[in-house]
Amino acid sequence: MARSSVQLAGVAKQFGSTVVIRDVTLDIAPGEFVVFVGPSGCGKSTLLRLVAGLEQPSAGAIHISGRDVTHEHPSKRGVAMVFQSYALYPHMSVAENMAFGLRMLGTPKAEIATRVTAAAQTLQLEALLDRKPRALSGGQRQRVAIGRAIVREPDVFLFDEPLSNLDAALRAQVRVEIARLHARLGATMIYVTHDQVEAMTLASRIVVLNGGRIEQIGAPMDLYRLPANRFVAGFLGSPRMNFLPARVAAAGEHGVDLEVAGETLRIARRLAARAGDIVTLGVRPEDLSLAHAQDGAAHNGILRGEVSLLERLGGEALIHVTLRGTQAETLVAKLAGDVSLSARQPIALKLDGAACHLFDDAGRTMT
Repeated sequence: MARSSVQLAGVAKQFGSTVVIRDVTLDIAPGEFVVFVGPSGCGKSTLLRLVAGLEQPSAGAIHISGRDVTHEHPSKRGVAMVFQSYALYPHMSVAENMAFGLRMLGTPKAEIATRVTAAAQTLQLEALLDRKPRALSGGQRQRVAIGRAIVREPDVFLFDEPLSNLDAALRAQVRVEIARLHARLGATMIYVTHDQVEAMTLASRIVVLNGGRIEQIGAPMDLYRLPANRFVAGFLGSPRMNFLPARVAAAGEHGVDLEVAGETLRIARRLAARAGDIVTLGVRPEDLSLAHAQDGAAHNGILRGEVSLLERLGGEALIHVTLRGTQAETLVAKLAGDVSLSARQPIALKLDGAACHLFDDAGRTMT
């Protein structure tokens, strides 16, 4: 299987007066699994279609393996695309669906048979080759669509939200199969999703898009722990990061003291903050824990409130807390599933100061 690089240089796309992609520059190394992620309308599918050749850029250039394909026909780019809809021919068998593209290219029958057999073995479809799509589950149909891409032996695989039509259990199953497929083939893959769980579990690198621009690029855990701004911090993570308005009471060698929800909290890190600054405190649900009596000293990072909702999810529980002295400020803590709490019960939560984030008034991470 080919391992090809993909480069986008200053790529832009607009439809009439509407700008969808804004000056995107990106280098994808051979064999990488890169995921484009972002909210609906951020331009991620349009960017994928530009790589595929289904749309033409308004500006910029696209190279695959060093070859300029900016204006080449999709069939000449060496890419294969798996769509959100399976797009299988209902009157054809699984084998016929997988072979159809090769037949249209005039590939010899013996080679078609060899490629289809190999792809079926890779995707565990051998027992289904004679079935029609109506006799398959949703997950099996999507595997057939992936197999149709594999038999073409492309330079680059493109996936456009391929799991969106599957239920939760099948999404998890097929997601694992796609990850195993990448490990087995070592092929270059670009994958579009709005689901940050898919992005975190599949990607070697994530490209976070917002409003047609790249907000941040990096390995999943780098983006999770070191987000460049509030948008990235809030988009990656489930449940999302808690954001609380805060005021800097003091800043110096000791770190930063914050006034938030009627409490004084200390972040023991030197940050570019000054007394009086209005900032946003960010803390992930898993970085909150139940406070104990010995945690009550000043600056230990205690937030007090009342449990408004308890969601038990088995091994963990999500605790929704209304903070003391406020009616609107709430946060979510992720605790052990057997935690002994109930609605309307007072609660004190301790923050892990080392894991907290501060954002300035423009939403940028403060360092």
